[in-house]
Amino acid sequence: MKATCITILFWPLFMLLLSEERQSSKTEVKYNFTEKNYSLIPADINKNVTILDLSYNQITLNIIDTGVLQTYILLTELYLTENNVTMLYNNSFGNLSNLEILNICRNSIHIIQQGAFMGLNKLKQLHLCQNKISQLSPDIFVPLKNLILLNLQGNFISYFDVPQLFHLELIILYGNPWNCSCSLLNLQNWLNTSNVTLENENVTTCIHPGILNHYSIKTVPYNAECYSKFPPPINEDLYNHFHFISNSTFNSSLNNLKNSERKLLGKSWALLVGVVVTVLMTSLLIFVAIKCPIWYNFLLSYHHHRLEEHEAETYEDGFTGNSSSLSQVPDTNSEDTTVIFEQLHSFVVDDDGFIEDKYIDTHELHEEN
Repeated sequence: MKATCITILFWPLFMLLLSEERQSSKTEVKYNFTEKNYSLIPADINKNVTILDLSYNQITLNIIDTGVLQTYILLTELYLTENNVTMLYNNSFGNLSNLEILNICRNSIHIIQQGAFMGLNKLKQLHLCQNKISQLSPDIFVPLKNLILLNLQGNFISYFDVPQLFHLELIILYGNPWNCSCSLLNLQNWLNTSNVTLENENVTTCIHPGILNHYSIKTVPYNAECYSKFPPPINEDLYNHFHFISNSTFNSSLNNLKNSERKLLGKSWALLVGVVVTVLMTSLLIFVAIKCPIWYNFLLSYHHHRLEEHEAETYEDGFTGNSSSLSQVPDTNSEDTTVIFEQLHSFVVDDDGFIEDKYIDTHELHEEN
């Protein structure tokens, strides 16, 4: 009874697994075109193909081949071993978003363009062994977010920087002429601190310099000077930490910028009113100063003017007449009163051309005496 109940309970799960297995077996479509002497990728293959093996042919993977590959969007495995591929162009596999295994070993590849692996988001295994690759930028592997295995065995690589492949589990690097100078220290630190396994570690040895010959690139000793020049690489946790900090800093900076913009918008009306009032008051003051010049009339109420010749003679005659009239004043007390007239100043013509009337009023002098 218990066995029957258990069977009934797990029967739907068993049927589901069985149906998935049958479905996967039905959807797997494999084509093998090895040693067919093909120079181009055949275009008349079933578009539902999932595994395509074109090894041991004469395929160069040119623009025509790239265009044909774009039509096989369901490919999960592609084998191009031992062909005539010399260069991987940008977007050579751009439409193969389901590809998981790509094997291009035993070709003559010496150039890999920056965007050669764009679109391979699900790729798990990349085999580039036994080619003629001498320089390899780690940035070309950035699109490979799910890469687990990287095979670079048997190339001409002497230096390789740390690739940003945080899911990588196995890397194959032996068979390359490694130059174990200070520049390879970051790679060694990455191999020793990450979860990546270096396959055939004992045979992945240095070639240059000669004093470090036969040392494994993972255990070669470096002096303190190398450690000061090349700090350790960023691992996954540290990368995520810095990425989180940078995002937080960016978000906070963006919020501060928005708040400052809101404050400026709130004060814009007050600033505008202040500017308008200042302009109006300044314009009013200028208008009053031009149209109502009362303020400077007082300053100009007393001013000098040039005397004409007849005015000077009139002043001289008046002065003579006054002196004679003084002499004709009746002598009320001749003994006690003595009238003295002294010409204190003479008419002097200043350098500026004005004649000043500087005389003493005789009437005032008489009253004082």
